[in-house]
Amino acid sequence: MAVSIRLRREGAKNRPYYKVVVADSRSPRDGKFIEIIGRYDPKTPGHNSSLNVDRAEYWISKGAQPSDTVRSLIKRNKKIAAAGEPSSQVEQGTSQPSQEQVSPPPTPTETGTIANQS
Repeated sequence: MAVSIRLRREGAKNRPYYKVVVADSRSPRDGKFIEIIGRYDPKTPGHNSSLNVDRAEYWISKGAQPSDTVRSLIKRNKKIAAAGEPSSQVEQGTSQPSQEQVSPPPTPTETGTIANQS
């Protein structure tokens, strides 16, 4: 059984939305599939896809052939994941002390007295 990783079209007319699926290469485009591993929305600007890169690599190691578009999505999501990991750890480490220093929002009575003094 030849397995491929490809896009499955969903959405309305002129509003395409794709799911990245692992499917038997003999099944139709929108037909039976083995697993959904991500999504792709070409109409959205910027980062318009999410993909489980670990599952994609697993299926490729088992012999699945990604389509050209899926291959580029995997490459793009790998770059984003590699760039996002160090920054997310830094953000988590610095965000905790800053939360302690933030004062709570003023209560309605405090807001009223401030407005009355002006």
